[in-house]
Amino acid sequence: MAVPEEQMPGIYRSEEICLAQLFLQSDAAYQCVAELGELGLVQFRDLNPDVSSFQRKYVNEVRRCDEMERKLRFLEREIKKEEIMMLDTGENPDAPLPREMIDLEATFEKLENELREVNRNEETLKKNFSELTELKHILRKTQTFFEEAGTDVLMPSGEVPQVEEAMELTQTGPVPAGMLNNFGTRICWERTALNQPRLLMTTDSDTSHKATRERCLGINFVAGVIQRERLPAFEKLLWRACRGNVFLKTSDIDDVLNDTVTGEPVNKTVFIIFFQGDQLKIKVKKICEGFRATLYPCPDTPQERREMSIGVMTRIEDLKTVLGQTQDHKHRVLVRRHSFF
Repeated sequence: MAVPEEQMPGIYRSEEICLAQLFLQSDAAYQCVAELGELGLVQFRDLNPDVSSFQRKYVNEVRRCDEMERKLRFLEREIKKEEIMMLDTGENPDAPLPREMIDLEATFEKLENELREVNRNEETLKKNFSELTELKHILRKTQTFFEEAGTDVLMPSGEVPQVEEAMELTQTGPVPAGMLNNFGTRICWERTALNQPRLLMTTDSDTSHKATRERCLGINFVAGVIQRERLPAFEKLLWRACRGNVFLKTSDIDDVLNDTVTGEPVNKTVFIIFFQGDQLKIKVKKICEGFRATLYPCPDTPQERREMSIGVMTRIEDLKTVLGQTQDHKHRVLVRRHSFF
């Protein structure tokens, strides 16, 4: 059965339309087009398809509107990140007047600049906080390591093999500063029967101190953190590239830390590498850089490590306070401005 044409719904058949040509004064064009836009019943045809967008008359005004829309999208993302409730009243505000557009543009510009500045400060504070947290764990782990090494011989787990040969001292005179720590312990480097390096700790009161001193070398070390998943490959490459002439000690960090570059939560491990000579130092640092391990300064003496730890903890507490104030300020700014949405 045929349905009368007047009863046909628009979803199945096109509505009756007409082609019209409007002539408007420049002063009234904005308001007239805004009213037509509120009706939502008009489709405009492009009478200048060959003209580029840069040559059109109102291209600057359109760009300004696009820029304000971009700023509003940025504000919306920030509000959603802060989990601020946005009430949707269903209201569709009318198109603002040209003079109101200027005020809105200035308001959006000021708000965007303020939020971006707050975000930059927050990112810097978070990065500094992550770095200080890593340094705190490094100082704590290395202090424990040196305390354990002060009384025991540092060897891989298992039975201590017989010493086949010891490296000869390459310089005369006093023992280098890098060989002596404040526990009264001298660091020595030996080769085992399995051709593996080991570190020996001997006290100043040792009766065989003179003989041991003649077998000692100046030992340097670097300390840092690395992502736990990269540790096996890092350890293997370090051992092969340095031909076994390094001593690596690692300790996992129990807490989940935020990466200093990406800000993502990751599991990390503290490491300390002992080596002898500038060539090995350069090679070790290049390997650390290749595995994106972060190196931190670690003092040689326990007194300096304790002093640095106290300073680090103080700075961490200060950063927590400043970071909390920054986040509160950002939240207040977004709460005041969420009425735009």
